[in-house]
Amino acid sequence: MARVGDSVFKVRSKNAGPFWVTIDVFCGDETVFADIAERLSGDIVARLFQQPIEVIKRFEIPDLNVVKFSLPRPVVQGDRFDRDMHGAQCAVLLAEYDLDSDPGCQGL
Repeated sequence: MARVGDSVFKVRSKNAGPFWVTIDVFCGDETVFADIAERLSGDIVARLFQQPIEVIKRFEIPDLNVVKFSLPRPVVQGDRFDRDMHGAQCAVLLAEYDLDSDPGCQGL
């Protein structure tokens, strides 16, 4: 099993305003960054968070060994149905994702 969180230094998520969440995958070094950047696609994140691929924004920051995703929040921050006011729980979902379970991914 190759969970994202076991392969990288840290996965963090936070609000990017009241309508968006940003998820940062801190890879720790260039080797892990190259592997995660190749294997962790916008398609995977779109499926995981049940969003259309067109709304997923993906950024690679090689100087920091970070892969970053931004996506719309399921509800506006502070809405009475908002169960994650700070957007921090998205990190857990991505960190627990098993890259080996996806047929498009190879083992770490």
